[in-house]
Amino acid sequence: MKKVIVISTSLRAGSNSHALAEQFAKGAEAAGNQVELVTLRGKDIRFCVGCLSCQKTGACIFKDDVPAIMDSVLNADVVCWATPIYYYEMSGQMKTLIDRMNAMFPKDYRFRDVYLLTTAAENEPFVPERAASGLQGWIDCFGKAQLRGHIFCGGVGGPNEIAGNGKLQEAYALGQAV
Repeated sequence: MKKVIVISTSLRAGSNSHALAEQFAKGAEAAGNQVELVTLRGKDIRFCVGCLSCQKTGACIFKDDVPAIMDSVLNADVVCWATPIYYYEMSGQMKTLIDRMNAMFPKDYRFRDVYLLTTAAENEPFVPERAASGLQGWIDCFGKAQLRGHIFCGGVGGPNEIAGNGKLQEAYALGQAV
């Protein structure tokens, strides 16, 4: 059994990327894993101010929802990020969370496998490349981890447009395979 954290970064009700996250989580759970699905919707996540206090103390100066999320990431075997694509990039709230998890850098961590689930109104295959590249920058800071899978579902711009899309089953199967 693996500990799996799925981080859904969309703040929109009826989020298509959150639907992928839910399916990934259900698949991982069906395979007998312990799964935590975290949504950033309603969370207090402040911007990093670059003070680097976290590098000295191991903790951020801000007391918001990030430390609990970061603790779950550090103790997970598998980390799955789900994000809508905004202007050909990961959501701002995903990038803000990644920046705030700078305190993780000098710490030991369990995760080895990282997954990415992305959705966008556009349907061209190059659309998620920058988001994947941005996440790879985070992964590169954790030498024992690597991107193991990425699902992109294009053509789903409005709320709940992903309903019935085959990418939902792909996300379930990917979760099941962790």
